[in-house]
Amino acid sequence: MTIKDKIKTDPGLQFVVENLELMSSVGRRTLLSRQWKNSAKELETEYDNIATAVRITQQLDNKHSYDDLRHRLMELHDITGTLNNLKSHMVLDEVELFETKAFANIVSQARRSAAELGLDTIHQLPDLGEVFNLLDPDRTGIANFYIYDSYDVRLTPLRKDLRALQTKLANLSQDDKEYNEVAVRVSELLAAQNEIQNEVLTRLSEQLHPYHSKLLKAIEQMGYADLLLALANQAIEWNLCRPQIGDSTKFSALVNPRLKQRNESAGLRYQPVDVDFNDGVTLVTGANMAGKTVLLKSIATAQEMAQFGMYVPASMAVISIVDDVYCSIGDEQDEMNGLSSFASEIIKISTAIDLTANSRLLVLIDEPARTTNPIEGKALVQSLINIMESRPSPTIITTHYSQLGTACRRLRVRGFVETMADVPLTAGNINRFIDYSLVADESDEAPHEALRIAAILGCNSDLIERASEYIKDAE
Repeated sequence: MTIKDKIKTDPGLQFVVENLELMSSVGRRTLLSRQWKNSAKELETEYDNIATAVRITQQLDNKHSYDDLRHRLMELHDITGTLNNLKSHMVLDEVELFETKAFANIVSQARRSAAELGLDTIHQLPDLGEVFNLLDPDRTGIANFYIYDSYDVRLTPLRKDLRALQTKLANLSQDDKEYNEVAVRVSELLAAQNEIQNEVLTRLSEQLHPYHSKLLKAIEQMGYADLLLALANQAIEWNLCRPQIGDSTKFSALVNPRLKQRNESAGLRYQPVDVDFNDGVTLVTGANMAGKTVLLKSIATAQEMAQFGMYVPASMAVISIVDDVYCSIGDEQDEMNGLSSFASEIIKISTAIDLTANSRLLVLIDEPARTTNPIEGKALVQSLINIMESRPSPTIITTHYSQLGTACRRLRVRGFVETMADVPLTAGNINRFIDYSLVADESDEAPHEALRIAAILGCNSDLIERASEYIKDAE
């Protein structure tokens, strides 16, 4: 499973990926092909590398070398196709040899800057000096490629004669009796030059072939360097933290980067939340608009970032390693397949139950069975809790159902706070009056604030009054 796979199903992770400041297409390919990591050792290595890159990025005395390295990454082109041709013993043309020489030059300069920064202690770029010298026989030191005379002793006299005849031909009229004779000789010399140059290209390709592995490794290492610096920059700019690895999961001041940026752009308040959970079920209740769905999405994105070897959007994070994050969040209706919201949702829930029989997943389910009749819906939620409570998979379920009668951990979103005297509560500022923090809840009741929210949103007063009367009668 790669990041490219995950961003298809998680807009939050996609937002994180899109906001990484990568310098090259190689860096982006490295990012998208990044694998999900189940090994604590591998993850700690990645976190260590980001920590080193963060330290390097923040050291002002290294700014020149840092800027130079980023500049080399900006110059980087993906020449994987050329290197695959080299690996397959194909003869490279002059353009491909130019790409190879330019790449070797960029890597050599990046290698020097990385060493000055101390980045080479964790990220050693290969030495491609021999490759560059092979393509620069006259030691010009420039990245341009040319089939130099020094590649073959026959080229110097041939090219001298060819230049002289081409000059002579340019000064002759087609009516001159020498014109055809000189033109034929020029064609012969051009053909001879092309034959020698093709021999040179063949010989150079053969000489470069043993370096194809080192060149491919250099491409990978340059892509990783680009990604590492981008991850470090994002960690600094977004105040991300290094996750710890533990037996349970805990986030302090967890943030949803996508929503936080949207709120801040609109001048709205954003409240980070603290949350922790173990294996088994954690049931979360709260009023509508209290942030339950956002909580699940935030947890999903943070867990995915952590297990792709990234820092996470929280002030502190401990993560329990899982095989995957499995979500049933929001409207899962698939019109193309003719499935209703309930049908799509119940299939996903059934799949989660099947998968957790053999895998340890982080399962996040938002208000299951909310679109069917309350009696059957409540029974499905009760059954789901009972099944998942016995699985070694941390599972968070949000719900509005009360009196579930199941034994599991319960959390509640605090919800509405008292209206501030000098600020009237309206649909436009409602989020200022919600406390999104989570508290332990021993009761088996879900909050009843739907009518209050409807009134705040300006719902028809007659509808609200009649509904209130029905509630009183039912009590």
